[in-house]
Amino acid sequence: MWLYFRFPLGFREVEELMLERGVLVSHETVRRWCAKFGQGYANGLRRRRPRPGDKWHLDEVFIKINGEPKYRWRAVDADGNALDILLQSRRGKAAARRFFRKLLGNTCSVPRVIVTDKLRSYGAAHREVMPSVEHRSHKGLNNRAENSHQPTRQRERAMKGSRSIGAAQRFLSAFSGISPHFRPRRHLMTAAHYRAEMTVRFAVWDQITGAAGRSTTA
Repeated sequence: MWLYFRFPLGFREVEELMLERGVLVSHETVRRWCAKFGQGYANGLRRRRPRPGDKWHLDEVFIKINGEPKYRWRAVDADGNALDILLQSRRGKAAARRFFRKLLGNTCSVPRVIVTDKLRSYGAAHREVMPSVEHRSHKGLNNRAENSHQPTRQRERAMKGSRSIGAAQRFLSAFSGISPHFRPRRHLMTAAHYRAEMTVRFAVWDQITGAAGRSTTA
């Protein structure tokens, strides 16, 4: 399953990679695995992460789901760690307020400062939901949040879109929790450091999925 969430592969590509290794599964089986276990694994990884930083970057992008226009709202901290993601049909004050409340509830923390683009909905919702938090609104300051959409866009192209907003939300909730685990900031690491870091991350993944216990028993 980690292959599907780490690389921009479709179910068919994962099926072919498994076949190359002598494991016979259908792409429908891979899809069911991801739907059944993905969110639980993502939640397990999130519980092991440190508390988010006190500077949050928020952004929204326009997408189409089954031909209908939607907006994908996303929040990351100063280190680029995904905090939350929400699909909505609008990007007005009510949508921004809903995203703020969901973000605060899921992270169980309040930031020192939030950084957004110049969409006025952010300012209106900010004054209502968390007026004590500093709000910086500037297009050039929000590149971190905008860049964080790239892995999701790659995955959506491989999936050729989603059929419904519910299915897309379920996938993105799991993807935003699992994909970053296999994407350390490699450009800041030496080759040796990267290999050591990935060894640790695969060990954590085995603990989350229960593979470590099965190996020990065997």
